[in-house]
Amino acid sequence: MLDYIIVGFGLSGLSFVEQLEDHNKSFVVFENASQRSSRVAGGIYNPVILKRFTAAWNVLGQMEKAVPFYKNIETKLGKQLVTDLPVLRRFNSIEEQNSWFEASDKPILKHFLSPDLIPNTNEALDVPFQYGKVKQTGKIEVEQMLTSYANYLAQKDSFVQSSFEYSELEIKESYVVYKDYKAKHIVFTEGFGVKNNPFFNDLPLVGNKGEYLLIKCESLELDAAIKSSVFIIPQGNDVYKVGATYDNQDKTPEPTSSAREELIKKLDMILKKPYQIVGQVAGIRPTTKDRRPLVGVHPLHQNVYILNGLGSRGILIGPTIAGQLYEFIENGTPLPVEMDIKRFGN
Repeated sequence: MLDYIIVGFGLSGLSFVEQLEDHNKSFVVFENASQRSSRVAGGIYNPVILKRFTAAWNVLGQMEKAVPFYKNIETKLGKQLVTDLPVLRRFNSIEEQNSWFEASDKPILKHFLSPDLIPNTNEALDVPFQYGKVKQTGKIEVEQMLTSYANYLAQKDSFVQSSFEYSELEIKESYVVYKDYKAKHIVFTEGFGVKNNPFFNDLPLVGNKGEYLLIKCESLELDAAIKSSVFIIPQGNDVYKVGATYDNQDKTPEPTSSAREELIKKLDMILKKPYQIVGQVAGIRPTTKDRRPLVGVHPLHQNVYILNGLGSRGILIGPTIAGQLYEFIENGTPLPVEMDIKRFGN
């Protein structure tokens, strides 16, 4: 008898598995690699919504938990996964500069927004109104982390590369059975793949497709992430990730020419040097209309749970809400009402 079966292994799955590891729980993970939003994400942890200069939801608690969480995984796996990386917001006008100054005076945002303007010294970039700097930012090598962690679990016989067949799940009063596995609890952490899950597909998960370009530009020489109408994120070896798009209509997993054209148009407004496109990636973010996660227990089956809806801020949100779900299951600690799936009448 295992303690848990976990279905899905993106940022939400990894965040919950790390809780189980910390508490010496037994588990097995099923992952079919059908959902790629975590793996193709920009990897930036950033406490501020830079379009509106507002603090992210519950940002103080999430920041306090997230960075040590990933550094612990870094130590466990013996991989360089966490890097401090400045984020510079390119201003489009004097009005935006003034809005930045106003925001930097607010109690929460003063922790994260530098009040000093930073002039542009990079000839490759068009920055007529200087930058604002976001503090306490960095980058997680998400794809490398997920791959290395999956290998770590496979060596412990705790990882199964396979699609989950919902019809094979038997739900008993105090445990579940799936093929040769028996566990006290099952947690679905499938991202947008939950749309195929008969236990939770009635939840209002919207899904938002995001695409990034990978470019090579030897003359750019960035040591910070630049946020304008797109992010430009250094990847090393003169390669940069540029994105992302937001499309809540297209739910296909493949990269599109329309997104490519949109990103090129936005990039060309800031980057003045020649570059080469070396790749394009796409994924469907698990988003909700109220921009809050989907966490909780099935209304009929008290050993079936969901951890989903992390949206575009999964790096920051994942560790906190995974810990809250764990405490809910193991100790009966109530979930915050704003993320509990009961808010939809479930």
